[in-house]
Parts: sequence; C-alpha cells; structure tokens
Amino acid sequence: MRRPGGWWRVKSTPEKVETYTRWSFHFFGVIEILALGVTAYGRTGVGLATALCLLVTAHAAVCMLVSARALDWTRGRRPQPVRQMWALVVVSAVVSTTAVVIAERGPSGEVETAAGSVYGGVLCYAAGVITLGVRGWRRRVTVVGAFAVGAGLLTFPLEMPLLASVVLAGLVMVTGGFLAVTSIFSLWLLNAVYALDDAKETRVRLAVAEERLRFGRDLHDVMGRNLAVIALKSELAVQLSRRGRPEAVEQMIEVQRIAQESQREVRDVVRGYREAALEVELAGARGVLSAAGIVSEVTGETAGLPAEVQSALGWVVREATTNVLRHGDAKKVAVTVRMSEGRVVLTVENDGVAETTGDGLPDGPGGPGRSAGTGGTSGTGGSGLSGLRERLSAVDGTLEAGPVGRGVFRLTAEVPLPAAAAGAALGVAS
Repeated sequence: MRRPGGWWRVKSTPEKVETYTRWSFHFFGVIEILALGVTAYGRTGVGLATALCLLVTAHAAVCMLVSARALDWTRGRRPQPVRQMWALVVVSAVVSTTAVVIAERGPSGEVETAAGSVYGGVLCYAAGVITLGVRGWRRRVTVVGAFAVGAGLLTFPLEMPLLASVVLAGLVMVTGGFLAVTSIFSLWLLNAVYALDDAKETRVRLAVAEERLRFGRDLHDVMGRNLAVIALKSELAVQLSRRGRPEAVEQMIEVQRIAQESQREVRDVVRGYREAALEVELAGARGVLSAAGIVSEVTGETAGLPAEVQSALGWVVREATTNVLRHGDAKKVAVTVRMSEGRVVLTVENDGVAETTGDGLPDGPGGPGRSAGTGGTSGTGGSGLSGLRERLSAVDGTLEAGPVGRGVFRLTAEVPLPAAAAGAALGVAS
C-alpha cells in the first residue's frame, strides 16, 4: 500500500511543477469565493448574501474549468478551449448584470457595496483566466481591455458618475492585468521546466548516439582496410586459379590470415567497448551528475585493482548513474570506494528513492516493485539488476540494494581481491 504522499514523490520534477501550477489556478477560484462570496454575509442579509455567494461560486467553478483546459491546451493535450472561454464570458456578464440589478433594486446600504464587489471582482478574475487560453500579448491586452470597457459600460444603469465609472474600469484593467501577468508567467515557468527536462533527455540520447558513432567509427577503421584487402586478394586468387597458377593458394592463405586477424581485432574493439574502467566511470559520473544539477561526492582510490574488478565495478557505477538521471529525483549522490579485509566495497547512495510498498519494493510509475528493489534510482530495474549481479559473480562479487532511511537508497557492491592485488591496493591507499 502506497504511503501518504507517495503519489507526489513518484512524479517527475516537471509533473510536480505542473501540479503546483494547476492547483494555484484552482486556488484563485477559492480566493474568489472567499473574497467576494463569503464576505457578502457580513454586508447584507442572509438571503441576498446567499444569492451573491452562489453566483460567485458558479463563476469560480467556470474559471477553474477554463484554467485547467487552457493549461492542457498549452501543453498540447487538448484543443483550444474556445467554447469554455465564451461560456466564461457569458457567465461573467450574467453575474455582473445580476449584481447590478441587486445593487440597484435591493435595499440601500451595504448591499450596494457587496454587489459592487461582486460586480468588479468577477470581471477581474475572468479577464485574468481567459488570457490563459490565447496567445500573443496583443490579444491578451485586448481581452483585459475589453473587460475593463465592459465594466465601465455596465455602470451606467447605476447612474454612477463618469469619474467613478472610469475609476472602476481602470481598477478592472489593473487588477485583471495583474492576474493575467501572474497566470501567464506561471505557464511560462511550467513550459521552461518541461523544456529543460526535454533538454536533459536529449543530452542523454545524444550521449548514447555519440557512443554508437564512436563504436561504429572504430569498427570501420578496423574492418574497412582489411575487408578491402581481402576483396582484392580474393579477386587476384580467382584470376590466378583460372590460369592454373599455383600462387592462387598463397593468396588464399593470405586471405585466411587477414580474416583471422580481423576477427581478433573486432574482438578487441568489442571487448574495449564492453569493459568499463572504474576510474573513467567515476569521473564520468561526477561530470554527468554535476551537469544535471545533482551534487556528487566521489571518494576512494582505484589504483592497484585488477582490470576485471575495475570493469565489474565500473558497470555498477555506470548503471547506477544512468538510473539516477532517468528515474530518480535525487539532489545528492555519494559514491565511495574503500578496501575492507581483502575486499573492495563500492557504495552508491542517493536521496531520490521513491516511496515503497509494504513488502519493501518501490511503488513507482511502473507499478509495485517496478525496479526490483532499486527504488527506480540507484540500481537498475528487472534484468539490469540481474545483469549487474552476473557481472559481479564472474569475480565472486555480491550486490545489495535497498532503502536505508527516509528517502535514501543505497547500492553496495563487494568484490574479494586476490592476496597480491589486495596488498598492492592497500599499499597504494596508504
């Protein structure tokens, strides 16, 4: 069972910002109800106050709907909410007109103040919300200006002085403009967060593509020349064979030798591609995490470790770093390499683990236990974790992964060292 607040922790950073932005717009509606509707009870009778409060509540509900649809439109999930915006215009006109009628025909006194607050307030909120559904500063200014002009024109049935009508229109213009700027800035910030997240994903994909290009380039350098020589010598052997020349056998022997040499060189290239040097992986992890805005601490010595041990531990660092970037929401990652009683211990710890279920498995976006005990952050999910264990088992190593505190996840890899290697490593460390 997911812990309270777990739904928030499994969200990505852009999703968290979107949730905050969406509920901020909804909170504007709550403020409208409290500021315009509830306060009417202290200014007039219960009957009229209830009528005004219901009108304001209906208007706030339409504002919440329009803001939600406009946010989805901005993110490209829905079409532009044109009908909803026109519905908000109609509701705003109805509520404002009703407030004017109440102020004109209702009992004199504070009811005029209450109705007047509703009259001007709903127009300000509507102006700020509708600007979310249009693009371009000219259109947004036009929307706010139209509401301000409408607010001034609707005051004539009240027989208000011209100066008071102008002041009221200016108030709607300023207040509605402020709400519009605030809302538009929130959308801009949300889009910027999504753009940064897309840039982060693009950087990861480019790194993978660059590595593939490097591998392809190395393979081409190895095989291109050898295959060209094999083709030429094979053609020469065919011509010599047709002429009955004994040199054809020597040419085919040379082709065989070059082919065997090519096999060996390809194996070397693939082996170098698959092996992961621990020192290189630690430096790469530090750079990638820093570029992603994550504080990284890397401590320990790697000198004197056997090549196969460095390769296995290097893969642990590589996979752990990759999953912190892809699945976690970590702010700090600590990587430690230490020697302990003839064993080398690699620890990767971060503070971006997702909430776990009752059985100790993470309850991430992929469902309960999605990452097989990795929390979607430090380790690898499913076959990735098994793959790391297989690599470590080749050098008699072990792998442990799991949460060690609130929001903290630790991955520990231990590999025994041969006596000679352990002495050399300890001597370098001292």
